[in-house]
Amino acid sequence: MSAPPPAGIDLERLRRLLGAPELAWLVERARRRLEREQPLTGTVSLATPTEAQRLAVERLLGRTPRAGRSLALRLDAVDEVLRRSGVSPDGLAAAVEALTGPVVPLSRARQNESRAWQEAYQPLQALSHDRPDLTAWATDPRTEGLVRRLARTPEAADRLSSDAAKVLRELPAEPAVSLPAFAARALGSAHALDEGTPLATLTLSGIRALTGFPDGNGAAWRRDAWASAGLLRDELSSTVLTLNLRGTPALDWMAETGEPCVLTLRQLTHQRPRATPPVVRICENPAVLAAAADAHGPDCPPLVCLQGQPSAAALTLLRHLHADGAALLYHGDFDWGGLRIANVLLSHVPWRPWRFTATDYRARAATASQLPPLTGTPAASPWDPGLAQALSELGVRIEEEVALADLLTDLA
Repeated sequence: MSAPPPAGIDLERLRRLLGAPELAWLVERARRRLEREQPLTGTVSLATPTEAQRLAVERLLGRTPRAGRSLALRLDAVDEVLRRSGVSPDGLAAAVEALTGPVVPLSRARQNESRAWQEAYQPLQALSHDRPDLTAWATDPRTEGLVRRLARTPEAADRLSSDAAKVLRELPAEPAVSLPAFAARALGSAHALDEGTPLATLTLSGIRALTGFPDGNGAAWRRDAWASAGLLRDELSSTVLTLNLRGTPALDWMAETGEPCVLTLRQLTHQRPRATPPVVRICENPAVLAAAADAHGPDCPPLVCLQGQPSAAALTLLRHLHADGAALLYHGDFDWGGLRIANVLLSHVPWRPWRFTATDYRARAATASQLPPLTGTPAASPWDPGLAQALSELGVRIEEEVALADLLTDLA
């Protein structure tokens, strides 16, 4: 049911007098002035009026408009006609609202919109109180900007923020779980976190802040980013390379032969190794693990290879080993990328450096020849702050394979 017209207005006569399509431009100009809190005085004009628009103005004013290519009339005159005729005793402003609805000044509309956006962010603000590890992300202006771009309206942003906060409160998932199953449980729809949805995009941003997962793009990167928080889009694509781990029939058989073994995330979530060695060494590059298998075979101590950024499978395995009491020792490339990989790993499981300190780097740089220059964006080394400083000072990159002889000696 439509709202009744303001008191005193003859709506039927008003529509005939001012509501014709040929006068829509006049009503729009008047409404725009009201929104800007400007007085309805002075002249408004139309550059290239049609004959019908000229005739409509003539009927409104009861006289022929001035000749010329443009059409001009004074708002004061229109206001006077409306008052004198009794069609709108309160004049043009009341008539405009009767025809087009209540006018909200732009300044107030902007205040209302700003207030609505702030209220839409409240679920993320509340999340920052409940989850201190997400405070920096939830209060970051870039997160606010992301919400605006994804939602476009405060109403949509409120739902988006609420759902993202609901999801992030339950992460990381332990044990790992299928992404659709998690979405169905947390949000009531298995497709709520489907790829490409605004909620999936915002949630992935929060997951990166939660887990320290590095920047990237592409389907494989998104799969591993979800998996870093225990949400599995694909249990078989995420793998980890190992040597001489035991605790399942398959691992025991491979360890007997001293051959490398590839474990999938599915295997690790369905049947984790039952045996835990006291020490597990971790390397970054497959060449190190292959050389260890060649040199030591079944006598090599347990070794896990990250193959670059730690996959969900690698993190799942290492968290399990750490929880069961294994000491983890890590070695990687001496470059900024290697430090970032080490930092991601350190944000998930504690480890001690395995020939991966400033002393090791300086000693290797002093004896190796023709080392490539160090490039890229610097990174920190919280396990040994002097390492990052040494990299900046010497400016050379030392790949893990350069230290292979020493690493194999440690594994003997």
